[in-house]
Amino acid sequence: MSARLPDGDPAPADGALPEGTLDSLGTRPFGIYVHVPFCATRCGYCDFNTYTAEELGGGRSRAGYVAAAIAELALARRVLGDAAPPVDTAFFGGGTPTLLAPEELAAILRAIEGTFGLAPGAEVSTEANPESVTPASLAALRAAGFTRVSLGMQSAVPHVLATLERTHTPGRAGAAAAEARAAGFEHVSLDLIYGTPGERDEDWRASLEAALAARPDHVSAYALIVEPGTRLAAQVRHGALPAPDDDALADRYEVADAVLGGAGLAWYEISNWAASDAARCHHNLGYWRGGDWWGVGPGAHSHVGGVRWWNVLHPSAYADRLAAGASPAAGRELLNDATRRLERIMLELRLADGLSLDVLDDAGRAAATEAAADGLATLAGGRVRLTLRGRLLADAVVRTLTA
Repeated sequence: MSARLPDGDPAPADGALPEGTLDSLGTRPFGIYVHVPFCATRCGYCDFNTYTAEELGGGRSRAGYVAAAIAELALARRVLGDAAPPVDTAFFGGGTPTLLAPEELAAILRAIEGTFGLAPGAEVSTEANPESVTPASLAALRAAGFTRVSLGMQSAVPHVLATLERTHTPGRAGAAAAEARAAGFEHVSLDLIYGTPGERDEDWRASLEAALAARPDHVSAYALIVEPGTRLAAQVRHGALPAPDDDALADRYEVADAVLGGAGLAWYEISNWAASDAARCHHNLGYWRGGDWWGVGPGAHSHVGGVRWWNVLHPSAYADRLAAGASPAAGRELLNDATRRLERIMLELRLADGLSLDVLDDAGRAAATEAAADGLATLAGGRVRLTLRGRLLADAVVRTLTA
């Protein structure tokens, strides 16, 4: 969740959605995202809407967060009414959700279940920093109903972790993954970042090998992006660190795909690999496939029936609005047909399942044929799918399909 809000129209104080928005609710997967905006320290590359204790200043402390989140769930039920389906996926992200005590996260999960119900086999995920969990806390989360944990490993190399300003030791992520398995988590994911200034080819391979040694059934690997306003951006701007090199990023991606694929983890989205369909992050698949979700928490984004809205950023403003019985939404956007089609192309093309050619107009289908001739895509079964080279140039392919 970015620390910058998009432009949009004002959102009504009661959170009501435009007429007709709920007509198709329940025909697509429905998820709940819970944004926990607290971190012990701020990493130099991060521009998410997160707050350390010092950054909260005179604002609300973490202590009031659970009550505010539960109040927003009650608001969501009032807005969605009887049309609200059971929750297929719940995802606790951040920030560092596991800075909250397991019983606090469990209380929010119980509120989700009590408010909407959980669909049979619902996926319930939480992100966690490796140093923010223990065998006892992981066991408590599993007992509370969490089914999946995603650990922010980023790297296994000390100097890379230091540049990223990560505080865990190189071996801690693997140990936390083993603890999660011992606690009964069937689905354990590790997040990696490649392209950090100073990272060498052998460093990236070492991180991949260390991740696989932890036996995850899911790995996410993201290219480092230097976000404006971060400490990393300032270091690059002042010449203290070099900017990530595009050619090196492409090489790292190809290595990741080969190493992870060789270990039985198949790519299903450009930055994500999984050991099986069950191991995929189905909450994120809901985003990529145009599902509906309600985002709870400061700065959280929601989407229902072609309406997208976003909450105020600061925990204090968020809590104050809910305490006054008002929606915490800061703004919203009604997506027209052209925008929804464009976003569908952008997102579904990222998936290994690809995009139906029926979504494209005549020019787009011609561009897909040309992309296939250029080795960037394949055409089969009425769908266009990116090749490995096409994944590296995905944004360019999207531009040709939508020109």
